[in-house]
Amino acid sequence: MNTNLELLRELMRTKGVDAVIIPGTDPHQSEYVSDHWKFRDWVSGFTGSNGTAVVTLNKASLWTDSRYFLQAEIELEGSGFELQKVEYRGDLAMIMTWLSREIHEDDTLAIDGSLFSLMEANRLEQLCGENGFLLATDFYPAEQIWENRPARPMSPAFIHPVEYAGEDVESKLGRTMQKVEESGADSILITALDEIAWLLNLRGSDVDFTPVVIAYFYMSNKDRVLFIDSNKVDSEVESYLSKYRVRVKDYDEIEKFLDKRNVNDIIMLDPNKVSDTLGQALECDKVYGASPVEALKAIKNEVQIEGYRHAMERDGAALVRLFMWIEQNAASGTINEIDVWERGKLERGKNDLYRGDSFEMIAGYREHGAIVHYTASAESASTLQGEGLLLVDSGAQYLDGTTDITRTITLGNPTEQEKHDFTLVLKGHLALSRAKFPVGTTGVQLDVLARMPLWQETMTYGHGTGHGMGHFLGCHEGPHSIRTSLNPVALEPGMVTSNEPGLYKTGEYGIRTENILLVVEGKKTEDFGDFLEFETLTLFPYDTRLIDVAMLTQEEIKQVNDYHSVVLERLTPYLNDEEQAWLKNKCSSI
Repeated sequence: MNTNLELLRELMRTKGVDAVIIPGTDPHQSEYVSDHWKFRDWVSGFTGSNGTAVVTLNKASLWTDSRYFLQAEIELEGSGFELQKVEYRGDLAMIMTWLSREIHEDDTLAIDGSLFSLMEANRLEQLCGENGFLLATDFYPAEQIWENRPARPMSPAFIHPVEYAGEDVESKLGRTMQKVEESGADSILITALDEIAWLLNLRGSDVDFTPVVIAYFYMSNKDRVLFIDSNKVDSEVESYLSKYRVRVKDYDEIEKFLDKRNVNDIIMLDPNKVSDTLGQALECDKVYGASPVEALKAIKNEVQIEGYRHAMERDGAALVRLFMWIEQNAASGTINEIDVWERGKLERGKNDLYRGDSFEMIAGYREHGAIVHYTASAESASTLQGEGLLLVDSGAQYLDGTTDITRTITLGNPTEQEKHDFTLVLKGHLALSRAKFPVGTTGVQLDVLARMPLWQETMTYGHGTGHGMGHFLGCHEGPHSIRTSLNPVALEPGMVTSNEPGLYKTGEYGIRTENILLVVEGKKTEDFGDFLEFETLTLFPYDTRLIDVAMLTQEEIKQVNDYHSVVLERLTPYLNDEEQAWLKNKCSSI
């Protein structure tokens, strides 16, 4: 019996609740959350970054996307939850379709309104109306039944110097307010943690792998208020904020503050990010629209771009030492998947600007590589041997940039099928990285380039091809993406995106090849307009032992060799003689 699930159902009966939806997020709609808000994990046992649980009095299900299918099957076993598969993200319409079969007219569906955006809550209200359900937005089970709940994180905020950020706070606040006023509003409420961190050049460690602090920010031309636990703000940070006329108020005062806004105010809210609880606390006029901060921070300035380049060099050098160590020790049978992560942190940690990993390393050996977001545990960690494929997806946070790279290598004796599959993935990866495209192109228009080699052999992968990435911020950021689902945001110079096609064969192996790309200006034409292209930022060789050269065109062969020449040139100054020799061998022409 899942005791936590039964405790929830007892509370539901007491409160007259027939069904509850439990997202895996926090009041800031974060992808990755602190332990304080992991109630879904506590109830279900599922730990993936994307997943929504729904509990009725006699059934329980969890919706997640293909990145987590295998992980969810393992973690939900015996939990009382049934896995529901979705293409991408938990879809409320699918959840409501399920609920329409499981609960009845006049039954009460409950949510914690602080964990649902205004848009999501509005959709739920409409769907409940269509089905005759009652919607309660004030159900807070975590506060009532979660014993020993982790406290809200209290890590101190710290300043991200302009020498790394490339733009001071006053400039960012001014550009943001200009966009707010253009929308017809005179103030804005910002709740997304990465947006607040970027806007105020503040960082913290409240969330694993993402250097943010838990806070809200309100801004108008007359007032600037940061809502944050006061013990996170030392005298240096307080003085720094006051220089930009930013007042500090306690985190829990946000609702009371909003409730007192002048009825003549016009406040801008992002309905996909501001919670229903905060939105309902406002009595003044509202302008709904995408937060301007998201688009502003997506365009990296020259200081940030140069920071990425330097961070990738140091990161590449650390990876040389990591993969050398793997090759030297794998055949001995003395290291496992967890050891790979620990060694990676050790090598990256030798750099003074390193501030931790940007996500939990995925080190998947053989069949574990087919679990897209696999996390090794003491119970599951496989011991490496002298053959088979190892997929390593890792990244780091440096003061001057964030990194994210995936390499799949052979530990010996690669099969012809492994080489064939690896080369198919590589061909898609290469095609995307050399793409030239007109201004106004969106990610969905480019996604097919990475998938076509696999599609031609009736194979594909379920995750996106590219996600935006922050600068000493979240490894995943919007508003742009490269994936099969429609996203109307066009790619622009200064945007950073991943390029990571993959192939996963359950019970056998997984293959993924990932670099980080920078969108740059390309050729300008009189007849066809201006074009854009990509600069590859990541610096680390592909495993040429897995490349079936006969499958590559001359253009692709040249592309690999040219890239390896750049990798060798850029990383060599960071390496000793033994490391240089290893890298030179890995960068040999194919």
